[in-house]
Amino acid sequence: MSEEEKNIDSQDQEKKDNITYLSGMYQDWFLDYASYVILERAVPYVNDGLKPVQRRIMHAMKEMDDGRYNKVANIIGQTMQYHPHGDASIGDALVQLGQKDLLVDTQGNWGNILTGDGSAAPRYIEARLSKFALEVVFNPKTTNWKLSYDGRNKEPITLPMKFPLLLAQGVEGIAVGLASKILPHNFLELIDASILHLKNEEFEILPDFPTGGSADFSKYNDGLRGGAVKVRAKIEKIDNKTLAVTELPFGKTTTTLIESIIKANDKNKIKVKRIDDNTSENVEILVHLGSGVSSDKTIDALYAFTDCEVSISPNACVIEDDKPKFIGVSEILRKNTDQTVSLLKLELEIRKRELEEAWHFASLEKIFIEERIYKDKEFEQSKSMDEAIAHVDKRLTPWKPKLMREITRNDILKLMEIRMARILKFNTDKANNHIQSIEDEITEINSDIKNIIPFTIDYYQRIKDKFGKGKERKTEIRSFENIVASKVVVANEKLYIDREEGFIGTSLKKSEYVCDCSDIDDVIVFRKDGTYFITKVSDKAFIGKNIQHLAVFKKNDKRTIYNVVYRDGRQGNYYMKRFAVTGVTRDKEYDITRGAAGSRILYFSANPNGEAEVLRVTLKPKPRLKKLIFEVDFGELAIKGRGAMGNILTKNDVHRIQLKEKGVSTLGGRKIWFDSDVLRLNSDNRGKFLGEFQGDDKILVIYKNGDYQLYNFDLSNHFDPDILVIEKFDSQKVLSVVYYDGDQDFYYVKRFEIDEVMGRRISFIGESDKNKLVSITWVRYPRLELEFGGKNAERENEIIEVSEFIGVKSYKAKGKRLTNYEVENITELEPVVKDEDDKPEDELEIENESDDDIPFEVNKPKAEDEEDTNQMSLF
Repeated sequence: MSEEEKNIDSQDQEKKDNITYLSGMYQDWFLDYASYVILERAVPYVNDGLKPVQRRIMHAMKEMDDGRYNKVANIIGQTMQYHPHGDASIGDALVQLGQKDLLVDTQGNWGNILTGDGSAAPRYIEARLSKFALEVVFNPKTTNWKLSYDGRNKEPITLPMKFPLLLAQGVEGIAVGLASKILPHNFLELIDASILHLKNEEFEILPDFPTGGSADFSKYNDGLRGGAVKVRAKIEKIDNKTLAVTELPFGKTTTTLIESIIKANDKNKIKVKRIDDNTSENVEILVHLGSGVSSDKTIDALYAFTDCEVSISPNACVIEDDKPKFIGVSEILRKNTDQTVSLLKLELEIRKRELEEAWHFASLEKIFIEERIYKDKEFEQSKSMDEAIAHVDKRLTPWKPKLMREITRNDILKLMEIRMARILKFNTDKANNHIQSIEDEITEINSDIKNIIPFTIDYYQRIKDKFGKGKERKTEIRSFENIVASKVVVANEKLYIDREEGFIGTSLKKSEYVCDCSDIDDVIVFRKDGTYFITKVSDKAFIGKNIQHLAVFKKNDKRTIYNVVYRDGRQGNYYMKRFAVTGVTRDKEYDITRGAAGSRILYFSANPNGEAEVLRVTLKPKPRLKKLIFEVDFGELAIKGRGAMGNILTKNDVHRIQLKEKGVSTLGGRKIWFDSDVLRLNSDNRGKFLGEFQGDDKILVIYKNGDYQLYNFDLSNHFDPDILVIEKFDSQKVLSVVYYDGDQDFYYVKRFEIDEVMGRRISFIGESDKNKLVSITWVRYPRLELEFGGKNAERENEIIEVSEFIGVKSYKAKGKRLTNYEVENITELEPVVKDEDDKPEDELEIENESDDDIPFEVNKPKAEDEEDTNQMSLF
């Protein structure tokens, strides 16, 4: 290689050595940026539950705290000493803290989480730390500090939080390749769970949202990834034409909710006449329905197609030891509770050291003054400070064994700084009392440290008693059943068929009308050759010619029965069969015949309730065939699978098949259950069995407030949660009722039969809000025992035969006053005349009964092991 070539290679190598590759730069910078965003911006620390901006706001507000409100603009300015990301991010974070109503006491227009309205400008609104924050968040003696970003100030690494704030407030943050979403939990339930943890008992914590609503937490998964929470708005039925949304799903506002309802209405998923937003302090969205629209079905449709129901996916991610970790909310609570124990113990130890120092100096001062050390000649004639200190130290030697620690130079210097005025006013008794009080407090602190767990439990209980008022659970814990969208969607399209060309669809408006449908429905198509398939509703689709039957398909419908007569092949036997189609693969072709070429359907009927008709069959004449006409009843056939061959109808050629007689249902009544968890009817054997229903049968519901209502047995019915009794309605039964008239302050009894009025709640104890239902019974001959109280307490108990005391009248009648005396208890006795044929339905068991729900007595709880199936009482 020449010298020139060597020089060129040397230059090339030098250039290569100086190259910084972009990929390497990006890798380092990206990791640095991702780490910064995760640790410093988006994800909260498990120690105090705060993001850095929130922590800096709290620290700045503590520095400014003088008990008065400060302008938010000033708080933002103070926080900018610690947070280098501008005023907008600080202001937004402060408003969010203020809206959570826990750490920040606000004044002015801070926006509205219900409507989504923003807050006023920072110069108009004010804030200060709440009393709760001052008590549980700050303690400079237990805080670890670091320098601020410019090195001019100190800021806390984390605040010494003595409460599971992270779970109480919740948090949401998106970092680089990482996200955190912890849902808010109930203040009181968190304290109770912390106490249970300290007692080594099991606990469960579930989210509680500030907007209320109801939620299904069955798949919460302890707040970890993969879990899901269904949250629903609270929808009340004012009447059959008006629905009221009174509570919102978490994360939604009245504006976004109304927009979603309008959008669903525009897409013809629901039919809404008008929406009124009357929200102010509380949510009130009135949804007005048009004529002919089912309110119950609309409620389900609102949950299915609008933001009235949302699914939230939690993702509990926190920073611990400067690393992101995914831990469940139960573990977060345990860590926060254990940290509270450590902080309280540290505070006690710090206080103990302070008291020990106070005791030490008070003892030295007492000795120094009582022994008049300051008047010693050696002390007064000392030529230097060291000589004076040495003399004082020598004079204190006899008492050194009794002191808590060694005497230091600083101790003696402090003694020498005592003013003569203090020495002259010194009182030995006061000094002894002061020292004794310090010793008593040290003894108490030692006991608290030794029993730190009970001390922490007491601390939590004080927090609960002091700040827990008004923080009761807002979100109702419920179990939701899945709403099938196709069952509740409004029939917003019309289905047509062009038989000549073999097309179906919603756009063939000049063709034959089939039925109303929705754009998410499936349709089932039977051809005359015995093949069938299921396909999606569309504008236009080719299905082939020779269509036998076309209808909207309902999945898992076991009550729609198809009755068919078909010929097997061109010359085969004739078969008849009954079958249901409950579920198939969409657009896959099936065959109800045996599959031979030339097979053909001769008779077909679809029966929505399993009806079985009678057919007249006419055969073609042929030699030695004597009976040309005969009848056959589909009711004699068993319902089998769709692939069954069926029974042979005839081996002879058929001329004609005619319908002789329409059939009746062979399926019997529909068995209905009531699931008290979801307050819905079902036919799946869940909950309380109400009976077998058919035709015009009704369901009777009696509510705790003294109302009753009759319902049909439609599975889409909605029921209010305050149910006392739900059962199959029997018009022959007589209801006996005892109620309290609040206006007259007397108890009344009445007997009546339920009026068959559908569609509205009827009060049978009067319209006054002061009236209260005491007890009801279906017993035909009830007996009541009255126990008197107050000034009539010595009066003997009175027994009333209700059927003799009052006759059967209308539910509108006021009834008859039981007595004019003051009543303590009303108890139902075993009836003398028993009617074995008129046994009442089992009463619905209401969970979580209050004392006012215990049967049979007024203001007196009944023993837990007592039972009675003849009557139900509210007292």
